[in-house]
Amino acid sequence: MKLLESSRFEQINNALCIQTGDSKIFGRIESYSCKMAGGDKAMYKKFNSEQGMNPHDLQALSPPQGLSPGYSRSISGDEDGPLCDTISRKTLFYLIATLNVTFQPDYDFSDAKSHEFSKEPSLHWVMNAVDSNLNATAGDQYSLLRQQLWAAIEDEIAMAECDIYSYNPDLASDPFGEDGCLWSFNYFFYNKKLKRIVYFTCRAINPIYMMDSGVEAISQWMKMIWTKYRKDQMIEINTKKRCVIE
Repeated sequence: MKLLESSRFEQINNALCIQTGDSKIFGRIESYSCKMAGGDKAMYKKFNSEQGMNPHDLQALSPPQGLSPGYSRSISGDEDGPLCDTISRKTLFYLIATLNVTFQPDYDFSDAKSHEFSKEPSLHWVMNAVDSNLNATAGDQYSLLRQQLWAAIEDEIAMAECDIYSYNPDLASDPFGEDGCLWSFNYFFYNKKLKRIVYFTCRAINPIYMMDSGVEAISQWMKMIWTKYRKDQMIEINTKKRCVIE
């Protein structure tokens, strides 16, 4: 997975660091190409090395959060019983690889399973979920940002053409599962035609916990790591360009 630079996303990411009276919001939107680099190819080969598995096999997803356990999406409409959503192993690999790039080197999601992910019912559902969380916590600060945020995502990924997935792990696997986390979400907008994923992650933290546990310092450290990662990516791109010209 290759990070795609976006000055619009950088501007929005800065604005998604919001301090309110009873919480602090940390949000980030990143765009990735699904073109595999060297490390991705090795991981993909290992991912598909399980006996009897191939990239086109389908695996079961969990129902989206907020829907009843009986939720199902019928494939052909004539099945006898309810069916869960499914995902191909290749697409599942893209989601896991995105998480690995996003949270490296602190977390490794290589062993994540399909049941930790969900396919969202619709774009409208996702936008409502995001707006509800951010409006309830940030109020007018988010209202001023909302139109710019969704316009930037639309221009980057063409949301109506996307399958939208979410990552909803147990607390032991959740990078945002620390004490003091009021809410969090992790959405993947996957445009198969563009071979691109926009990853939108956000969480709200109780500021009392932040002072007690040093979350603020950790978040600043993560920001520094990300800045270095993006610079390394640009150096690699420029080096390849020079090699092609020479």
